[in-house]
Amino acid sequence: MTEITGTAFGYSDGDVDTNSSTATSLGTLIEKRYSRRETLRSGGTAAAAAFLGGGVLAACDNAADTDPAPIVASVNSTGATTAGRPVTLSGSATDNGALTSAWVQTAGPTVTLLGATTDSASFIAPAVAAATALTFQYTATDSTGKASSGTVTVTVSPAVIGFNAVAKNRNDIVTVPDGYTVTVVTRLGDPLAAGVSAYANNGTDTNFAQRIGDHGDALYWYGLSATGTREDSSSVRGLLVQNHENINQQYLHPAGATSPGGIRPEGEAQKEIDCHGLSVTEYVQSANRAWSYVQGSTFNRRITPATPTVFNGPVRGTDFLKTAHSADGTTGRGTINNCANGVTPWATNLTCEENWAGYFRRSGDNAARTAKELTALGRYGVTSGTGSYGWSTVVPADSANTLFRRWDARATGASATTDFRNEPNQFGWIVEIDPYVANSVPRKRTALGRMGHEGCWPGLFVAGRKPAWYMGDDAVNEYLYKFVSNTAWAAADANAADRLAIGDKYLDAGTLYVAVFNADGTGNWRPLVFGTAPLDGSNAAYPFASQADILVNTRLAADAVGATPMDRPEWTAVNPANGEVYLTLTNNGNRVTGADTPTAAQRQTNAANPRVYVDPPSTSRGNRNGHVVRLRETGDSTEALTFAWDIYLFGAGSDLNATNINLSGLTADNDFSSPDGLWFGRPTNASGLIKPVLWLQTDDGAFTDQTNNQMLLGLPGTVNDGGTRTVTNTTAAGVASTQATRVGATPTAATLKRFLVGPVECEITGVDSTPDGRTLFVGIQHPGEGGTPAAPTSAWPASQSGTAPAGTRPRSAVVVITKNDGGVVGL
Repeated sequence: MTEITGTAFGYSDGDVDTNSSTATSLGTLIEKRYSRRETLRSGGTAAAAAFLGGGVLAACDNAADTDPAPIVASVNSTGATTAGRPVTLSGSATDNGALTSAWVQTAGPTVTLLGATTDSASFIAPAVAAATALTFQYTATDSTGKASSGTVTVTVSPAVIGFNAVAKNRNDIVTVPDGYTVTVVTRLGDPLAAGVSAYANNGTDTNFAQRIGDHGDALYWYGLSATGTREDSSSVRGLLVQNHENINQQYLHPAGATSPGGIRPEGEAQKEIDCHGLSVTEYVQSANRAWSYVQGSTFNRRITPATPTVFNGPVRGTDFLKTAHSADGTTGRGTINNCANGVTPWATNLTCEENWAGYFRRSGDNAARTAKELTALGRYGVTSGTGSYGWSTVVPADSANTLFRRWDARATGASATTDFRNEPNQFGWIVEIDPYVANSVPRKRTALGRMGHEGCWPGLFVAGRKPAWYMGDDAVNEYLYKFVSNTAWAAADANAADRLAIGDKYLDAGTLYVAVFNADGTGNWRPLVFGTAPLDGSNAAYPFASQADILVNTRLAADAVGATPMDRPEWTAVNPANGEVYLTLTNNGNRVTGADTPTAAQRQTNAANPRVYVDPPSTSRGNRNGHVVRLRETGDSTEALTFAWDIYLFGAGSDLNATNINLSGLTADNDFSSPDGLWFGRPTNASGLIKPVLWLQTDDGAFTDQTNNQMLLGLPGTVNDGGTRTVTNTTAAGVASTQATRVGATPTAATLKRFLVGPVECEITGVDSTPDGRTLFVGIQHPGEGGTPAAPTSAWPASQSGTAPAGTRPRSAVVVITKNDGGVVGL
C-alpha cells in the first residue's frame, strides 16, 4: 500500500482547509500523477483516476468542450474497495489560461472529500451493508469560464479484515502486520507536569504523583477542540485516560524493595502507592501524523490512592464507610487496582476497582469482629496478615499521616472511627471521573455494588429507556452483573456542562441484577433488592439488614439468589450495532466435572462454563484457556429481565483436541488463551458500524510456551449463529462426564485473525481509537514482570527501536498504531 504522509486526511471533524494555495500536497498518495504542466506540454488529454490504496483503477468516462481552443477534462476510472480504506481521486485537464478544478460527490453515502478544490481529492470508504456505488464528478474551469467535467464510480463493499495474521512469537517487541507502524507514546515514569525531570529508569525516580503510573490498563480517548473544550469528534487532540492497576515493584527501586526489620521505608512505599490509580494525559497529533503527549498540559492529572473522593448512592453515610479518616462515612481517599473501565455518553470515565482486597493487612482480630463481619471479610478475601506490599508497616515521619496506617484493617480501636477496620469497604466500587476538569472530585457510585469490578460498559442508550451498565467480577466462580438506572435516558443530558451531576442523575439510584445462565440458552437477571427472602434478615448464611448491606456485600447477595458461577468474569463490551453484550471469561483452575466431588473452592461445569481439561505441559485440570460468552437482551432492551446467550469463542491452542477443547476450531493464525481486554470499534467510523469489529486481548500464562500475549481482531456474528455441542470432560481418574453447551459460528480466516503480539512477559490490556478509527491506542502492561533489577527479562519499550543497552529496565507503556496508507486500523 502507498504510504500517506502529511495531512492527507486532515481533521476528521470536518474542519478542513480547502484553500488550494496552501493545501498539503497529496502527491505521495499517488504512484504516478499527471501534472497540468505535463499535459500542456504533451498537447494531449489527461486522465482523472481513482486510486484505492495506491492501485489505479480502470477507465470509464470522459467529456470535452467544443471551443476551437477547448478546455478538456477527463475522468477515466472505476473500481472497487471495502469500507474503511482510503480512496484517492485524481483529475487533470488542458486549458488556455488559468484553471480551477473541483470534485463533488453526486451519488452514494455521503463522504468527506478532502482536497475537493484541487485535482486530487481523497476520502475514507464509508460503512455499507452491501456493495454500494459512489459517484464523483470532476470539473475543470478555464479563465474564460468554460468548464468540462467527467465522473468516476467507486464501488464500496462491506468491511473486511485487511491484514495478514501476525505469527505467534516470543520477541521483545510489539509485532504488528506489514503496512502498520507502532509508536511508543507514554511510559511508566514519564513526567506529567512542567519542571518534572525525565525518567531515569534506574529506581531513583520519585514524585510519581506527577508521573505516568505503572501497569497501564484500560484506556479511553476523550476529544479536545483547538480551544481546549470537549469535542467528541476530535481525532487529532484529546485526553487519554488510563488506569494504573498494579506495579512491577522490583524495578521501582535501585535494588528492589526493602523492608529492614519488617518495616517498609516510607519513600519506597509512597512511590509504590502513587504508581497506582489513573492518569489523564493530553495527546496531540502533529502535521505528519506523529503522536506525542503534552508534558505541561493543564489537563494532565494523576489520580492516586491519596486523591480525595466522595461517596454517592445508597451506601453514602452508612456505618459501613465510617473510618478514622471519614467519621461520617461520606468521603474517602483515592482508588486502587483499577483494571477495566466504562464510559458514559456525557463524557465521563468509569474506572473499576478490581483486586483491592489483598492490599490490606487483617488477621488476628476475629474476637473484635461480629460473625457477619467475618463472613463478609472472608467472602472478599480480606484475610492477609501483611497486605500485598506491607504498606501498613511504614512509620511515617509525620505521625499525623494516616495514608499508610489505613492499609491496616484490623479492629484495634474502641470503635470504627478510631481505626481503619472499615477501610476495605471503601474499595471495590465503580468510580466516576470527569477527565476535562482537573480539580474535579471523583465519585464512588455505590448503587452499582461492591466487588472485584473488572468492567462497567454501557448498553445502547435509547431516549425514554432506562440505561444499563454491564459488569464482571474478576475472580474464579464469580458472576456477571447489570445495573439499570431508575431514570430513563434524555438525550440532551449527553451535552450537559456539569457532567458529574448527570452521573448523580443516572448512577445513584437503580436496580442491580446478577445473571443466571440456563442450560437451554436462555438466562434471566435476578434483582439484588432488600426486603424479600433470601435478601433479608432471614438468610442464614448472611442476614441482610438493608439495601446498603446488599450493595457492600454484593457477592453474598448474588450467592443467595443462585447466580451462575463463571470462569473469571472480566471485561464487558457491547456491540454498538445491535446491543449484544460480550464478556471475557479468562480462565478457571477450580472448575471440575459433574463426575468429580467438588470442594468448597471448586464448582462443577455448567452450560455457560462447560470445559475441564489438561493443557500440556501443565498437568493441572480446569478451563485454563478461557472463553468469551455473549448475550442478547430480550427485545434488545437494557430494561429486559431475560436474555439469550451462547459462547462466541473458546480459547485454545490449535493443537488441542477439537472435539472437547478447541471447540471453536482455532488455527495457528487465530488461536489464543485467557481472553481479557475486549472492545468494539467506535460507531463514528467504519470499524464500529453495521458489523462492528471486536478487539480481543489476552492475559495468559497457559500459552506463553508458544507466544507472548496478543491481540486479535474479529468480525463476530450474532447470538445463536452456531448451534449446540456436547462436551465430554473427564475426571482426574478418567471418568467421563458430559456437558451440553451452545457455541457460536466457527471463526474463519475472514472473521478472526491475530493482529498483534506483545513483548516478553507482558499483558495486552487497554484499547481504544480516535473517532475516525485511523489511530489505535493499545496498553502494554508489565513487560519483563519476572525479572530482577540486576537481570531484567525484557527491555521493552527501549527494545522496540533496536537493541537496548544491557540492564535496561522494562516499562509499561501506551503505543499508537497507525495504518501506513491512512485507513481505518484493522480494515
